[in-house]
Amino acid sequence: MNSTYQQAVSNTGDNSVRGYALSMPTDASCRLASGWLWLGMASLVGAGLFAILLVLARTPYFQDIFPWVDFFHTALVVHVDLSVLLWFLAFAGVLWSLNSSSRYIGTGWLALMLSAIGAAMIVLSPFVETGIPVMSNYVPVIHSTFFMMGLIVFTVGLTLLVLRSLIAVPAATLWRGGEGSIRFGFFAAAISTLFALAAFGWSYMMIPGTYDVTQYYDLLFWGGGHVLQFTYLLLMLAGWLWLADASGAKIPLTPRVTTILLMLVLLPVFYVPVIYLTFAGAMSDYMGQFTQLMKVGGAFGPAPIGLAVLYAIVTGERTPATGPQRAALLSSMLLFAVGGGISLMIKDSNTIITAHYHGTGGAISLAFMGLTLHLLPRLGYRVPDVKWATRMSYIYGAGQLLHIIGLLWSGGYGVQRKVAGAAQELHGFAQKAGMGLMGFGGLIAVIGGIIFLVVVFRAMRRAR
Repeated sequence: MNSTYQQAVSNTGDNSVRGYALSMPTDASCRLASGWLWLGMASLVGAGLFAILLVLARTPYFQDIFPWVDFFHTALVVHVDLSVLLWFLAFAGVLWSLNSSSRYIGTGWLALMLSAIGAAMIVLSPFVETGIPVMSNYVPVIHSTFFMMGLIVFTVGLTLLVLRSLIAVPAATLWRGGEGSIRFGFFAAAISTLFALAAFGWSYMMIPGTYDVTQYYDLLFWGGGHVLQFTYLLLMLAGWLWLADASGAKIPLTPRVTTILLMLVLLPVFYVPVIYLTFAGAMSDYMGQFTQLMKVGGAFGPAPIGLAVLYAIVTGERTPATGPQRAALLSSMLLFAVGGGISLMIKDSNTIITAHYHGTGGAISLAFMGLTLHLLPRLGYRVPDVKWATRMSYIYGAGQLLHIIGLLWSGGYGVQRKVAGAAQELHGFAQKAGMGLMGFGGLIAVIGGIIFLVVVFRAMRRAR
């Protein structure tokens, strides 16, 4: 079956602009993209290791081994940052490297090096310096000098990556047709990230230091964290188009319409300066404006693009060779639809919010996983095992779906988020059953994630 897939790779042609597919750039850009992919995979491995530490930190006898105060939340901070922030932005580095020319390639490698050093410092921070874990929204942190230095170094690397992505624009001939739409989606994501970085800096200058640690970091990362969601959304939607094309589907949207829809996803980020200039003195209004921005601004592009891609997949031909791309795409779309629908049910600060962002975050991660499997042979690695690469997406997606349903169920009975153990106050059967389903689904999702890592690392073990 792998030989069939390899033949499919050869037949599509890496330099073709047919349909919604990105043609492969020069070898230098592909090597840089491979470097970012290694960083992303290392982030997922680190997230898995810290997940094990999370379990040990709550296990009798083993929990006494850890000398740190509140090691559970300390490990949780690093786990979340690795599995969401660093993994998502490292894979963004893959896509932006493929979407760039070979100009300023040295700057690209410097960005990767700084990002890798920053990521390593974040991972090592619990073992180097004791700090207070703060479960702030979007970017949880450890309130320590070493952790914050690591986060700053990573941010500098990310800034260089984004600036190069906006400057090293590929030739105009590569911006035609469906390929041009995908390139616009990736380019728009870089613009959105630049706004997010500016928002982080603006918040730092705007927020007074009189707040306590938890309030301070929540406000610091609130604006930029919301804008980053537009970055992930743009990358995911462009990724859906690419995966649909890779699955052999014919998308019933012209490239011009598709580009307009992606532009509608980008437009809300230009309102960000207005929020800072207008609501800087009222923190509650400032936070509410960003919440509304994400609710309203993120509603226009995904629905029509998602429906068009779904129609193309349902009516298109199926081949075993494109099973991994199809499985990742369908699972990603299902999770995003569920997560988006749950957002309409949010009223209080309970696990319904957690269910929402596990749905959308899982959807983004699955889209990136599918693109990883699709890109491996195009970056010079071996073809992944088609059977397990296909099963992986369904296993991970099913686990996340059960996880989300459990959180939604529990939130309906008032179970609060960001608490664990006795603080959850699971008194009734319904609450316990919901959280039990959440844990069972999470376990299945973890198994799917492990399968993904094994499949990818086996393919990356040596070049073709």
